Amino acid sequence: MAQHEPVEEWLQELLNMDEEHKMTAKQLKIIEAAVEVFSEKGYSAASTSEIAQKAGVAEGTIFRHYKTKKDLLLSITFPLMSKLVGPFILNNFNEVLMKDYPTFEEFLRAVLHNRLQFARKHLKIIKILLQEIPFQPVLREQFIENVGSKVLGRMQEIITHFQEKGELIPVPTLTAVRFTASSVLGLFIVHLLLMPEKPWDEEQEIEQTIRLIMNGMAAEKGS
Repeated sequence: MAQHEPVEEWLQELLNMDEEHKMTAKQLKIIEAAVEVFSEKGYSAASTSEIAQKAGVAEGTIFRHYKTKKDLLLSITFPLMSKLVGPFILNNFNEVLMKDYPTFEEFLRAVLHNRLQFARKHLKIIKILLQEIPFQPVLREQFIENVGSKVLGRMQEIITHFQEKGELIPVPTLTAVRFTASSVLGLFIVHLLLMPEKPWDEEQEIEQTIRLIMNGMAAEKGS
């Protein structure tokens, strides 16, 4: 952990969100180290001894603040999910979700550029959430409540809008959202998480992803 680097955006938000319970300097070091280790190794493979070493504190210091390793994980993900990730995603995403785009293709292009920029800024915490949401029921419920249901509703409205314009085939909106989301997430996961060291042409990948989605959902001309 480079202690002299600027505080990452997600961590600065975490520090600002609860004025009544400010973190001590040691807690801040523990949180920073935990995010590094959880994102690199995953929750199951991470050890509190390694987190303590990276934070430059005794392992017992962690347990004075957090009863278990899971409590440490939830202390990071819960506030970020309920107070930061949900509102931040939605607020930042409103520029895209609420704008009236003339075509679905232009909407997709805006989504991909917007979310790639967001993902790069918050990659470590997003990686932890992607790794742990499938295995932590409480995190899954928090995600559905704070992010999933809100974004899903707006996406269904957008799909319906372009279906009514005759631009998209009349499949169930949930099916269309699932197909679109899986394509977008696949692009992010492969390039940002699974193969971050591989060179790639971002603009070309965005355009190819859009073409694949549109080839699957675009209505035939004149239909």
